[in-house]
Amino acid sequence: MVPPSLLTEMRGAAMSLTAAASGLVVFLLSVSAAQGQNDWGVTYSSTEICAVKGSTVEIRCSFTYPSPWRGSVITVEKTCWFTEQKGGEPVDLTTVSEYAGRVEDLCENNTCTLRIRNLRESDSTEYWFRIIANQPDGQFGDSTGVTLSVTNLQVTSESYWLFCRISYPPSCYPSYIWYKNGQKIQGEASDYTKKTHKADSYSCALKGYEDFPSPPVCVRGQNCNRVTYTERSICTFKGSSVDISCSYSSFENVKSKFWFRPERIHQGQNPSQPEDLSEDPQYAGRVQILETERGRSTLRISDLRDSDSAQYLFKFKTSSFEWGSDLPGTTLTVTALQVQVIRAKVYNYSTEAELKCHSSCSPAGSLNYVWFKNGKKIKATVISSYKGLFQPRDNISCALEGHEDFPSPPVYAPKPPSVSVSPSAEIEEGSSVTLTCSSDANPAANYIWYKENEDSPKASGQIFTITDFRAEHSGSYSCGAQNKLGRSNSTLHLTVVAGSWKLPAAVTIPVVLLAVISLSVFLWIRKRASRDSSEPEERADNREECVPDQPEQQEDLQYASVHFSNNRADPLYSNMRAARPLRHTEQQEVSEYAAIKFSSAGPRTRGQDPEEDPAALYSTVNKSR
Repeated sequence: MVPPSLLTEMRGAAMSLTAAASGLVVFLLSVSAAQGQNDWGVTYSSTEICAVKGSTVEIRCSFTYPSPWRGSVITVEKTCWFTEQKGGEPVDLTTVSEYAGRVEDLCENNTCTLRIRNLRESDSTEYWFRIIANQPDGQFGDSTGVTLSVTNLQVTSESYWLFCRISYPPSCYPSYIWYKNGQKIQGEASDYTKKTHKADSYSCALKGYEDFPSPPVCVRGQNCNRVTYTERSICTFKGSSVDISCSYSSFENVKSKFWFRPERIHQGQNPSQPEDLSEDPQYAGRVQILETERGRSTLRISDLRDSDSAQYLFKFKTSSFEWGSDLPGTTLTVTALQVQVIRAKVYNYSTEAELKCHSSCSPAGSLNYVWFKNGKKIKATVISSYKGLFQPRDNISCALEGHEDFPSPPVYAPKPPSVSVSPSAEIEEGSSVTLTCSSDANPAANYIWYKENEDSPKASGQIFTITDFRAEHSGSYSCGAQNKLGRSNSTLHLTVVAGSWKLPAAVTIPVVLLAVISLSVFLWIRKRASRDSSEPEERADNREECVPDQPEQQEDLQYASVHFSNNRADPLYSNMRAARPLRHTEQQEVSEYAAIKFSSAGPRTRGQDPEEDPAALYSTVNKSR
């Protein structure tokens, strides 16, 4: 109940006519702002709305509330539109089965809009708005709501006059439009007084509601020229089939008839596009034209696609007449279900969530919803919302009962993210490093980056770049992927290469050249040494094997490494054991191991007799290969 002290007072009224796209046209009785006491208030943009059956209407209001109030901070927990109460509590229209799939409650910045599609005459009633705050008595609603009147048009005749009948209250004062054989002829007045012809059909519409005319009628007899569509709008699911039907009659014999899409002709999208849909390549193999009874045609389209959403018209021709109507045909909307996460609370190992099965339009008939978890049916509901407890691995989808083959895409918490690093090779100090994180999730995930042992996040988004990587940047980085249903993490460890460095170009080039020159000199020396090492074979005739007397005192034996070269300034004459000469491909520099005994330090000359030389050098030389 609304506290009397908070009731609002209406201060005036004026007529206005508004129009919007998609048949969203209503007659509004505008009112000035209604402000409640103590800063509680609801302001309706109108208190009376007149609309046509099949159209869409928006009922809009704005609200205010005090904060603080009675010493407490006020928080609005919920808002709702309702037409009735149960137990003193308003019944939210989004939970009423008669409005299922046709109602949207949109709120932003203290402005709320109730949108009702595909209006029915039974929707005519008064609508109220309620604010529910976080206080025991923190509810507010205006005592005056918005009165919606939905009418259906009908043409009647009296003598030679035609009348467009509506059920609007006098306050609406609409303007009228008249059609003859589908062509607009005049407007403004609710009656048509010009002479009529028995071959012609007549219909009417309200100005601004041209997409929702009355059915055409024959003034004299039943065989006038007319086309009447069974349904003005059809909503169905992608992948399914649909039947679009009409009845038609003619004062003459019909020679030909077909279905077409008017926007392709009027907008000239493709001059070569055939007018007849049965000849259109886009519909090849998917279209059938059925004539189940005389004067009734049905267009059947299978395997529906998003591009099939359009208006469809029927045309017939006689020998002297062609039905080319300005009147709208049947509007087809191809939709797909979608699961929306209304609210969710994530625990350590599960998530409690309220979900809604949503579509861009509402298929005809009574709607019952079926819910699936991991592909298995778990619950059927008469309303579009569902509350449940889910595990992080669960996939949740919905479908309409009778259309279980066309479920919505599933919603689920993020899967473990995939983390990559670029460059993927060793990371050098001072280089730029880019980390990329991606996770499969629906709704789409948000990404946050953390570094180990740091509480504050490093970055947000799928890509994290470190432009100047240093040693202090080394460590483990965690990518967290999160949506309303849960969170998942993956970790990557980065380490800068110790001591990695680069020489500037000015230093690198001389170093390379010096290395090349040094290598060339070294190879040349080895080549000369190899050639010289082959000469001992030629001097073998100058050497004799000699076995010297073994020295008595072994203490004086010394071991040395002797290297032979070709250039000996003062060669020693010694007796050597004959050895196999080296091949030129073997090692050029040969190490020799010798046992040497020094008897005296006296000098010797080249001409002395070996037997008289007191300082004779005896050695045993083994040449290694």
